[in-house]
Order: sequence, then C-alpha cells, then structure tokens
Amino acid sequence: MRYIIIIFTLFLFSCKSADVSERIIDRPIIFNEERKELSLEYLKERYNLEQSSPEITPKMIVLHWTAIPDLESSFRAFNPVKLPGAREDIQQAGALNVSAHFLVDRDGTIYRLMPETTMARHVIGLNHVAIGVENVGGTRETPLTKAQLKANIDLVKYLNEKYDIEYLLGHYEYPQFEGHELWLEKDEGYRTQKTDPGKDFMQKVREKTKNLNFKPVPKNP
Repeated sequence: MRYIIIIFTLFLFSCKSADVSERIIDRPIIFNEERKELSLEYLKERYNLEQSSPEITPKMIVLHWTAIPDLESSFRAFNPVKLPGAREDIQQAGALNVSAHFLVDRDGTIYRLMPETTMARHVIGLNHVAIGVENVGGTRETPLTKAQLKANIDLVKYLNEKYDIEYLLGHYEYPQFEGHELWLEKDEGYRTQKTDPGKDFMQKVREKTKNLNFKPVPKNP
C-alpha cells in the first residue's frame, strides 16, 4: 500500500509539471546572427568566456519585473537586438539588448521568449548561469498580481525539475553574489541598483518553493 501511495504521489507531481509546460506559450524575440555574435561578445568581454555558441548551464533563476504596464510594450522592450539609446546606465557594458527567457503577463500567462539554455542579458555578473523571468508591471499603478505569483511559483518548480538549479533570487539580490564562485563580472564599477520583483513577492515565492531546498542567497558582506 505504501508503494502505491508513493507512485501515485509521483504521478500527480509529474502531471502538475507537464501541465505547466503545456501552459507555456512560445513567443520568441529576435535571435538572429547579430544577436548571437553580440551574446558571444558579451560573454567574452564581461566574463572572459570564449564560446562558439551562447549556451549556458542554468544554476539559478532570477525573478524580475519590467516596470512597464502592459505585455506588448514589455515584449517590444526585449525584442530588438541592440540596446536602445535610452539605457545609458548599462550602455558601457555592450550593445546587446536586455532580455529574459520568460515573460509573465498580469493574468498569469507565461511566454517563453528564448530557450532556457541560451544566454540572456538580465542580471549583472550572473547571466552565464541564470534563467531570467520577467513579470509585466511592477509600478505603483500596476503591482504584480496573484496570478503572476502563482505562475512564478509553478515556473520555478518546472524549471527546477528540468535543470540543476541551486539558487532562486530576486533581481535586487544579485549584488550579494559578488565574490561568489559564480560571479564573473570583470568591471568593479558596473553595478545598478534594483528593487524588483519586490521583497514581499520573493518571500511568497520562496515560501511556496521551500521544499525544493535551494541554497540560501549569500549574505551582504
């Protein structure tokens, strides 16, 4: 009887993960030869990683918000190959546009913008090992929703099953990895101040995924 219960539990767990994968809608951003070359250049110039393709081995999931109120505008921000001129704060680090692997709409719909094992530029120092999840909104007028919270929890569980994920962090926590073995950013002056996706949101996601036993995010020195 015990073995039947265990098998049934595993069956339910696998069905739940399959359900998440079926909910993901592929909506790829432009990833042409130019974006590939800019990605390889970024890996080399920022991290001293010379590769023939911009592939990564995911070790962490980083949650973000777009600070843009709607899906289409958020998608348009990531779609171009090159960084727009308005992003002077990060222009110094290369022309590659920012992006993420997933974009979660305010109704909880999950869009995959690019393969999880292709590098996206979304977190300083850690892009070579990080899957990025962007959430539409994050402004005072468009706070993250309960539907987005559930979608992020489900997505984290799904990705943890696919990859050997060690860390789950909010974008605002990335500076705490300075000095960590996974941190590769060469420029000590290249940092940005982030608050996304909010401490309350991260606490709720962590509470619902604590059984996955991620490693704790390093403490501030």
